[in-house]
Amino acid sequence: MEGLVMTAQLLLGLSILVILHEWGHFITARTFGMRVEKFFLFFDAWNLKLFKFKKGDTEYGIGWLPLGGYVKISGMIDESMDKDAMKKPAESWEFRSKPAWQRLIVMLGGVTVNVLLGMLIFSLMTYRYGEKYLPADQLKYGIVAHELGKQIGLETGDKILSINGEKVERYSDLLASKAYLGSDVVLNVERNGVMYDLPVPSDFIVHLSKSKLNNFIDIRQTFYVKDVLPNSNAAKAGLEREDVITAINSKNIKFFDQFKDALQAEKGKEVELTLKRNSGELTITALVDENGMLGFQRDSKDFEYVTNKFGLIESFGIGSAKAWEMLFLNLKGFGKIFSGEISFSDSVAGPIGIATIYGGTWDWQKFWLITGILSMILAFMNILPIPALDGGHVIFLSIEAITGVKFSDKFMERGQMVGMILLLALMAFVIGNDIWKYILN
Repeated sequence: MEGLVMTAQLLLGLSILVILHEWGHFITARTFGMRVEKFFLFFDAWNLKLFKFKKGDTEYGIGWLPLGGYVKISGMIDESMDKDAMKKPAESWEFRSKPAWQRLIVMLGGVTVNVLLGMLIFSLMTYRYGEKYLPADQLKYGIVAHELGKQIGLETGDKILSINGEKVERYSDLLASKAYLGSDVVLNVERNGVMYDLPVPSDFIVHLSKSKLNNFIDIRQTFYVKDVLPNSNAAKAGLEREDVITAINSKNIKFFDQFKDALQAEKGKEVELTLKRNSGELTITALVDENGMLGFQRDSKDFEYVTNKFGLIESFGIGSAKAWEMLFLNLKGFGKIFSGEISFSDSVAGPIGIATIYGGTWDWQKFWLITGILSMILAFMNILPIPALDGGHVIFLSIEAITGVKFSDKFMERGQMVGMILLLALMAFVIGNDIWKYILN
């Protein structure tokens, strides 16, 4: 079932992004009087279609290969490589007969819509959900350093006060990839009342993106029993809501990370739990299961989340800034890949990787967040100066608009062919990389 949910979210998110991207090309082409022969979601490779209908001069449909989509504009050298049509005299409704500035706008149409869509999604999410965050100064017991955190020198109980001297306002800022994109990132940490500077390795962001966030750091916190799961070992032992566990096998514990570590060491065994209940203290015996768990939900009274709500106009300003921040983060990440600081194979994700990010549980807030991020990534990827991508056409058309020199059809055909070979090779690598990662995990 989780696989079906991941696939459904991937297909829905991809469909929204592709349809609106191609609509950007479609509407600008029609605005300038160009004829659009096809508008397809997914590719109808070898002319195999799942669905189609024709309205006016345009055939609309859904292809069987879910790796994108396309619009076929008359008189344009594109992935269809319709050389016969290009040998005929140019008609007034064709792409090639229009001024360079109009063709340039058409090629920028898809990227523009993706950017606007990303801004819209982030803005409406800001308006609908607000900004919920945990102020960093509420982490009075510091952090729990997990494996990845320990690798960069963090220890449980550390308080990360600032990054490169800039005060950390929110706990989420410590988990955000953007904090570790720089080349000389330093964590300013308080440990037992003493200040330390911990330099972060340049490839740390790769390890952070590959791991689950809770493999880096967590919040160190006291805890109590919020709810007991029915028929669990905790229920059978007599654990109740609001109980506070103060010791395991007579060993005092205060924090949840201590409790969890103690249970992991007692898998499959009975343990003696010392509890505070109401104003008294008692001891019970409970069986730890093979996963190192008892079967209860916990909570803490150490901190309180803050939610900022915004009006519609204000939300559009904040949401738009978030969308552009995502675009700039992609630029920084691409720069790190290009400079060799991080591995390309570790940094890219194909369909399987993206489906995994969406997850096996349908959460609309998470769905729209990921779709908004992907919209900005799609805009960035499409504007790269690679033949066969929008960015390649933009480069050639910009040169033509500035110099007045038009590239020959033969040159454009060869450029399109080279670009398609590069994209197919890249696609094969990314999908293969996805499969390899899936096997390793």
